[in-house]
Amino acid sequence: MEFEKIKELIKLIQKSKISEFKYENESTKFSIRTKNYSSSKEVIVQPSMMHTMPVPPVPVPQAVPVTNAALSSVSSNAAQNNEPAKEEVNNYIEIISPMVGTFYRSASPEKGAFVKVGDVIGEDNTVCLIEAMKLFNEVKAETSGRIVKVMVEDASPVEYGQVLFLVEPE
Repeated sequence: MEFEKIKELIKLIQKSKISEFKYENESTKFSIRTKNYSSSKEVIVQPSMMHTMPVPPVPVPQAVPVTNAALSSVSSNAAQNNEPAKEEVNNYIEIISPMVGTFYRSASPEKGAFVKVGDVIGEDNTVCLIEAMKLFNEVKAETSGRIVKVMVEDASPVEYGQVLFLVEPE
């Protein structure tokens, strides 16, 4: 392979999300690794018929009311152990990923996010898209409330059951 073609190939690989590229023919053999390359191999397994199988609704955990007594016992236990309280107990509802794929906050780069922190949502609101095997799947809120936190970066991979958003119930 000519040097100019290799340089062009390197530029294309840098623009893509490929972390490693290997090429081999009778006379040439080389490998190109980007800064995203990791020596530990991560394998993501997706069912081959994912697009034809209906995705069952994921149950949304119900908020558990927290009493002042419970909060004071948590803080008093931490004070007795001379340890700071790990985190305040909250009653947020989690919107979780129904599948493995890539998380997108908007339908396209030119459009705004479906939801942002502070937005009030209803059960039928689309909160994001998850792309799996070149298919874009809308994720519905399935709860109502106010978006408190977005837990995932845009265009990043997500796992089944991973928390995408925290919602404060109405």
